[in-house]
Amino acid sequence: MTPVRWGILSTARIAPQKVVPALRKSAAHEVAAIASRALPTARAAADALGIATAHGSYEALIDDPTIEAIYNPLPNPMHVPLTLAAVRAGKHVLCEKPFALHAAELDVLRPYADKVHIREAFMVRHHPQWHAVRAHVRAGDIGSLRFMQVPFSYFNDDAANIRNQAALGGGALYDIGCYAITAGRWFFEAEPEQAVALIDTDPAFGTDRLTSGLLGFAGGGQLAFSVSTQSVRFQRAQLVGTTGRIEIEIPFNAPQAGATRYTIQRAGSTEQTITVPAADQYQLQCEAFSHAIRFDAPTAAGLDEAAAGLRVIDALFASAKSGRVERP
Repeated sequence: MTPVRWGILSTARIAPQKVVPALRKSAAHEVAAIASRALPTARAAADALGIATAHGSYEALIDDPTIEAIYNPLPNPMHVPLTLAAVRAGKHVLCEKPFALHAAELDVLRPYADKVHIREAFMVRHHPQWHAVRAHVRAGDIGSLRFMQVPFSYFNDDAANIRNQAALGGGALYDIGCYAITAGRWFFEAEPEQAVALIDTDPAFGTDRLTSGLLGFAGGGQLAFSVSTQSVRFQRAQLVGTTGRIEIEIPFNAPQAGATRYTIQRAGSTEQTITVPAADQYQLQCEAFSHAIRFDAPTAAGLDEAAAGLRVIDALFASAKSGRVERP
């Protein structure tokens, strides 16, 4: 297919380290431009990454008539306003997670959902290990999925870091709790009906440095997770069924150039470790988005998916405040 011309809306670290290299791996994309709030910053990034065009403002990139798709990795509160500006200009947008701080904020994008493609960037849903494990669940290899446990943490107490700034949507639930929620929704293939949360707030930053959540799904299935920005670096995903279990070793930060592993124990058998060949989940995500641009009609499905996840986050914050079970 004709390569999709991408513009990168910011020099945020994830763009040069993860997304631009991923885009470069496929003939389906052309990284045509990058923007920053200052032209020298954009130019330096463009030179370092071998990108032809640098823009000294986000608006200049959005107005660039040669750009078809925009990747938006800006701070969380800027996701919706800049995505709105881009879709009004006729650009397709792949926006970093979380798409917004509250589900209702996405409503302003809905008038454009049938005109351009708008999606939230959850690369994990494109990794082959997630598809392989879901295939086991669907096939009944562990019986009926009853509960999941997901710990996910790292340590960062830098006050200047965006993840520790409440006004910019920092904190554990927004940054990494969204991955645990996505995992539950993906493997249960349903939306949670109940949400309970406990939050420990950093007294200096005002962000949640530790959040534990419990989600209840139709049929009685449950996801329990704990996410922290001030704990040792760790992640796992445990899926426990009526007759077996699966453990994913690196469910979220899978290496872009390395293999991954998961362990499955079926009824009456010993544990089996399965190696999934190296796959770049960022590349697969961008390829899927570019393919949709070329071959699929835009729909509101991407916004619906993002809103469903954000409603869970809204409910968890509400539960931590009310001390009650909340409904997403």
